[in-house]
Formats: sequence, C-alpha cells, structure tokens
Amino acid sequence: MTDFSRVSYEQAMRRARDLVPTLRERAQQCEDARVLLPENERLLHETGLFRYHQPKRFGGLELPFVAVVDIVSELARGCPSTAWNVGNLGCHHWILAYYEPETQHEVWDANPDVLIASSIALAAGRGKKTKDGYIVSGRWPFSSGVDNCDWNMLAVTIYGDDGKTAIDWRLCMVPKKDYKIIDTWYAMGMVGTGSKDIEVKEIFVAERRALELTKCRGGLEHPGGKLNTGPLFRIPLVAAAAHPLSATALGAAEGALEHVTQSFKTRIGTYTGAKVADFQAVQIKIAKARALVDSARYLMRQSAMAFEEENLELETKLRLRVQNTLAVAQSREAVETLWSCYGANAIYTRDPLQRFLRDTQAINQHFSFNFDIAGAAFGTVAMGGKYANPTM
Repeated sequence: MTDFSRVSYEQAMRRARDLVPTLRERAQQCEDARVLLPENERLLHETGLFRYHQPKRFGGLELPFVAVVDIVSELARGCPSTAWNVGNLGCHHWILAYYEPETQHEVWDANPDVLIASSIALAAGRGKKTKDGYIVSGRWPFSSGVDNCDWNMLAVTIYGDDGKTAIDWRLCMVPKKDYKIIDTWYAMGMVGTGSKDIEVKEIFVAERRALELTKCRGGLEHPGGKLNTGPLFRIPLVAAAAHPLSATALGAAEGALEHVTQSFKTRIGTYTGAKVADFQAVQIKIAKARALVDSARYLMRQSAMAFEEENLELETKLRLRVQNTLAVAQSREAVETLWSCYGANAIYTRDPLQRFLRDTQAINQHFSFNFDIAGAAFGTVAMGGKYANPTM
C-alpha cells in the first residue's frame, strides 16, 4: 500500500530502465507461462510502474500522458509481453478516474495497487437498461493480463426495447466473481500477455460502474471530472486509447535494434570468415532500422502530447490516431528490416530476435493498428465526409 504520488517522471523512467535486464532474462519464462509472471508483477508493484496515470489523490504518479509511451516502450526492450500488460493494466487506472467518484473509492480504497483487465470490443457485449443499471451478457476476446486482475472493464453496446437498436455505449466495471475466464490464449506472438476470453451471463452492472463513453470525448463532462480535473483526465478516452498499447511495438523495435547491433559488432560470418559489421549491406540495414524506430518514436510521442490539448476537433483526433498507427507499422518494419539481414541464427528460439519479430507482427494485427481502417476514417473527415462513431 505504497504512496507513489511524489515519484517524478525522471524517477519513474529510471525505475523502468533498471528493470529491463531482469525482464530480458525472464522473457522466455514469461512466454512459456503464457501469462504475466507473478515475480514480474511483484517488481512492477514495488516500483509503482503500474500506477503511472493513477490520480495522485489515490497515491498514483499522475504523470503526463506521454509517460505511457516512454515507460512502456522502455520496459518492452526487455520483454514486450510484460510491457504490454503494464500499458494495458496500467492505463485502466487512468480510465477508472473517469468513473463516478464512488466507484473510484470503492476500488482504490480497498487496494490502490489493484489490477484491472479489459476488453474493448463493443460488439461483443450486449446490455439492456434496467432500474439503477444494466443487465449485461457477452463473450469478449483478448482480455490481457486477466489472470492477474480483480476487476474487468468490459465494453458493452446497450440496445433499446426492440433488442436491435443501439442506444448507448458503456464500459462496465465487473468484479472477478461475476465473469468466467476461458483459456483461448495459444498465440504466435505476445504469448506472455495471457489475453484470454471473458464471458458473463445476465449480470447486473450498477449505473455508477457503467461509464458512458459518449461523455469521454474530451474535457470534464465524464463523471470522474467531479474529482479529477487535471489535464490527464481531459483527454478523449477512445481516441487516445491505443497509445498504451502501441508503445510496446516501439520498445520491441528498440530492443531488437540493440540486440542486433550488439551481436554484429563481434559476429564473424560462418561461411566467409568475414566480419559482419564490415558488410555495407548490413550497415545500410542498421541505418534504416534506426531511422524507422526514431520516426516511430517521434510520431508516437508527439501525438500523445497533442492529446492533452483542449477541445480537439474530430479531424485532429483521427489524425493523431493515424500517426500512432503508422508508428506501430514503422516499428514492425524496423524489426523486419533487421530480420532480413540477421541470417539463420534468427530462426533459433534461443535468439531474442525471433520473439521481437513475432511480437511486433502480432501487435500489428490489433484492430487499433489497422492503418487502412484508421486512414479511411481520417481521409473521410479530411475531405468533408461524415464519420459516425459516437464515442470519438
């Protein structure tokens, strides 16, 4: 029950950096376990790194929004799966700050270190309004880190009396006792995230535990604005929600570049006997990968910082989302560039490069990072068309 409210941005970054060697050593163990390792979770609790965006009034760091990019990408240099869960579970402290104050106190007064999972697939959950709340059912995929959590934020579409017309969109806080975890997580990448399915059947969710997403499009209209008024809690929730996840791709690319560069400094070609670092083709690939990672970092950080500006227009929100999506694609391209010149050593499971490759490719499959979808939305609005998403 530690108060981290006085931990500075620089201190948080030092703590993240200090964890990288340990996370790197445990990366294969994390993949074998297919979940966030308890020993890694313990380290992250001790350093307060899950609580980078938790309000200071509850003992959190309440760092600027860009901290999620910097902290998560730093950790991903060592273990992308662990970093993904820090981005994912950590950002739920930020999201909880948008809920009714009573719900914030309910959760954090009991345990300020609490871990909360989520699934943001709105179409997966169905709800109906009742007195004082909602009756909710559904099965949601990709609930990362769920085995380590006591709560879950489940995205739900609320339908009218006809059962067909969508009338509202809610993010429902559900305690662990009310949902079932289904182990579907046998994946080719991001294996250690434990992103399993969640199922609920006809459960009641109180109004105060069901965040109205249309009130989270920027500013303090959301219920949590009565308690948390800082810049961090004025950010449009859905528009910016991909940044806590995208940072893992960036950090994985940085980790891959560090690994390959260090390896090539001393590697001698098995067939030629020549020093690999002297090959011009290799030098060019290293330079290209470096530029891709630098470009991705700039786009991701700048778009994160821009989200803290007040009164963003829809076109701007979509433009920032496109920038972040492109940064994820550039991170993947950087790792693929390194893979293309690394040689046959890359196919050994003992070599970290194959994990960085699988992880960045897996991240790029996430709906949030489909550039065609994000690009079409921005292009439509930029040219005067209509884009219908009530939560943006």
